[in-house]
Amino acid sequence: MNRKPSESMAGQPAGRMPVIFAAHGAPVLLDDAAWMGELAAWAAAMPKPKSVLMVSAHWEERPAALGATRTVPLVYDFYGFPERYYRTTYPAPGAPELAARVRDLLRANGIASTDEPERGLDHGAYVPLVAMYPAADVPVLQLSMPRLDPDELFALGEALAPLREEGVLVFGSGFLTHNMRFAFRPGIPAWAREFDAWAAEALARLDVDALLQFQRRAPAAATALPTWEHYAPVLVAAGAVAAERPPASFPITGFWMDGAFTKRSVQFG
Repeated sequence: MNRKPSESMAGQPAGRMPVIFAAHGAPVLLDDAAWMGELAAWAAAMPKPKSVLMVSAHWEERPAALGATRTVPLVYDFYGFPERYYRTTYPAPGAPELAARVRDLLRANGIASTDEPERGLDHGAYVPLVAMYPAADVPVLQLSMPRLDPDELFALGEALAPLREEGVLVFGSGFLTHNMRFAFRPGIPAWAREFDAWAAEALARLDVDALLQFQRRAPAAATALPTWEHYAPVLVAAGAVAAERPPASFPITGFWMDGAFTKRSVQFG
């Protein structure tokens, strides 16, 4: 973080919220004190949201699905990790009022939706929230990505744009580079640096065409994102601010464990 929260912002519920995209890490992020600290500082520098609408790389379901509106068990959607990671809890309040509002917004924009009342937060949702709002006192609702179609994801974000005026933090969670063949290997590959730099420029300018056409316009896109579900939430975030085009900043940068996964996270507004 390169800025400190003002006394009027820190911990105070606010009206207009930024829209964010955060790199979320594997469950082992919970043991990464430096990264957890960066996420905590970021949250402290923003107004405290009335509620959070989470779009994670780890939930794709069509039509767009709304998760549980009450506290239910987390989804431990990972394998082969130490047992302690499967004991993590995050009992955030549900957000039934937000769910009703999202349904209305999607309906008004011709986007079909459904409900998954037993579906808990997955690790793309709860891992960053444990760092950012550790008291679990902010209501959270998770929304699925209906499919991996850039235009459709952007339109989903556009439909959600009014929420930022209502104290809701629209939160995309993924990774701008995500190639599991390079996971936990030391050294930052040139392709990762190139894609990260391209993404930083495109996001700073909110170059919508470039962001939507990343597969043919970004350097090393096929290597940085052999599958691109982790990039997809940034398109939702971009859609949510496209009409207003607030300034973009990068509260967290660098590469996780000095490897191939960029920690770059963006805040619009």
